[in-house]
Amino acid sequence: METPLTFKQLRQQQLHIWINQNTDFDCQSLEIVAGDAGFRRYFRFVHHEQSIIAVDAPPKSENTSQYIAVAQSYREKGINVPEIYAYDLAQGFYLQQDFGHRLFSDILTVDSSDLLYPKALANIPIIQSCLSTEKGPLPVFNDAFIDRELSLFTDWLLGQYLQLRLTVAEQNMLIKVFTEVKNTCLIQPKAGIHRDYHSRNLMLLENDEIGVIDFQDAVVGPITYDAVSLLRDSYQDWPKVKVLQWLQNWHAEYYVQYPWAEFKMWFDCVGMQRHIKIAGIFARLCIRDNKPSFLADIPHTLDYLIDEASQYPEYSEFAIFVRERVLPDVLLKLNAKNKATSS
Repeated sequence: METPLTFKQLRQQQLHIWINQNTDFDCQSLEIVAGDAGFRRYFRFVHHEQSIIAVDAPPKSENTSQYIAVAQSYREKGINVPEIYAYDLAQGFYLQQDFGHRLFSDILTVDSSDLLYPKALANIPIIQSCLSTEKGPLPVFNDAFIDRELSLFTDWLLGQYLQLRLTVAEQNMLIKVFTEVKNTCLIQPKAGIHRDYHSRNLMLLENDEIGVIDFQDAVVGPITYDAVSLLRDSYQDWPKVKVLQWLQNWHAEYYVQYPWAEFKMWFDCVGMQRHIKIAGIFARLCIRDNKPSFLADIPHTLDYLIDEASQYPEYSEFAIFVRERVLPDVLLKLNAKNKATSS
């Protein structure tokens, strides 16, 4: 009796059939390239000596039409995004240009960082000019949107993963901090934002230009958001002095109309909002989506959060809470997990 195909195996089989029967491409076999934090999976195949990326984006969880629309908008503005060759929205399949193997995160070194980061930062003002697609205006990073993201921290990291019992004082403190962070995000000038503009979503192309991927969640939001994603990337760790210099140079070149101290405060508060969200997402990826590898990135994300909050008196109590209550519990759980895995 044959073993039934898993959902992923069935989707790969259907993708293979779709390519050969419904597109102008011939596919002998699909080689898995990668998945991501969502449910998309990427495959590579060769058609007449041309490498093509085939994407499985299950329509129940992934918005392929939005990806295609944002890609068109970005391309029209001059951002290097993959060309879309064919797609089937109903099935959640599409074929796109292969940007190669040179991930920004893999190419970064101490020697290359001073060239690559300013180059990646220079893309952001162009992305910020993309406020709509042919489908209409991009979604807005508004009050309700921010509340949903901040709740990931309490629901998934503190509640589901750590199972922390918060005191009334701690609950009230979190409510106050989240409200202040949200308001600082909302008062910033608005711009188009990629929303995940970090080292694993950028490619270095043959001409050493920056290629941009994974932009389907683009919205209109705080002007400093994509710079935070890039410079305080959960998957990278650079000296604070170097990060501050990159940010100051970017501010001086593109945003000098905003006082530096105010711009830096905007950057830090958006950093808090993003790292609060990401810490919760990493916990959810483990618990809900069975992707435990992301747990290892939580401590670094919390370190960013502690550093950002410690710079401002109104967030000092929150910084202490994360440093003394949350981070130690995360490290304990990770150490226990690592011991169990190695034994």
